[in-house]
Amino acid sequence: MADSAQTLGIIGGSGLYDLPDLTHREEHHVSTPFGEPSDVIVTGRIGDVPIVFISRHGRGHRLSPTTLPYRANIYAFKQFGVTHLLSVSAVGSLREDIAPRSLCVPDQLIDRTIHRDRTFFDRGIVAHIGIADPFERHFRAAVLHAAGGVAPAVHDGGTYVCIEGPQFSTRAESLLYRSWGASIIGMTAMPEARLAREAEIAYVTLAMITDYDVWHDTEAEVSIAVVEGNLRANIENAKATIARIVANGLPVPDDLVANGLGSAINTQRDAMRPDDIERLGVIGARYLGAPSAG
Repeated sequence: MADSAQTLGIIGGSGLYDLPDLTHREEHHVSTPFGEPSDVIVTGRIGDVPIVFISRHGRGHRLSPTTLPYRANIYAFKQFGVTHLLSVSAVGSLREDIAPRSLCVPDQLIDRTIHRDRTFFDRGIVAHIGIADPFERHFRAAVLHAAGGVAPAVHDGGTYVCIEGPQFSTRAESLLYRSWGASIIGMTAMPEARLAREAEIAYVTLAMITDYDVWHDTEAEVSIAVVEGNLRANIENAKATIARIVANGLPVPDDLVANGLGSAINTQRDAMRPDDIERLGVIGARYLGAPSAG
């Protein structure tokens, strides 16, 4: 069942730096308590659905995976009323059957990042939110269905290993991730998925397969040239998938995702400092309200 009040956020990964065909298009320069987002916030519509777009790496690809302002990006999406967030991402394949130029909609994540701010609740207020299933199930099904209508090969499920980067894997690392049963490898899904869950936004990755990482004996080693060539072939499929997602309607998210933060906050209300509540802003507003004076 779709809800007409929903708003679709889109994170444009490598190769997808803009959505020029939006109607009612506007650009917004914003700041957040967690810094400035990666780029201007672009709002508009596809059909009757409100769209909020951020270029993850900035137009011109200025920001590396480690230095991305993940918290500012997710905060900005929440500020603009986003309920569903589609991450369009270039990834490598760790499985023979997931070939370059295909699409994958993963259902699990392994976080191997080490230098990133991974929670909004890092000062004065503690929250332990569940993320056993990092991709919201109803929206994931909708993305999978939409992608199946435009791409010749779409893979349902699989584990995404998120590495720190910006270097690609060593061969030993790539083989290790394969031994874990992982399916694809990228550099940006974490902490995006963690932060989106804290913000009560339904998050899903549409992964565009660009290479076989470095484990494959008969394929060329991963390089920017290999990645970019395959990426260009996948961008149009990603855009068409977005159009079909909108046309089919956004599903109502699982309650555990849409309303999960309230039961995750551990700090007693009278122990919270007003400046910490104010800093959380739209992330905690449903449950914490405005900070009290004093």
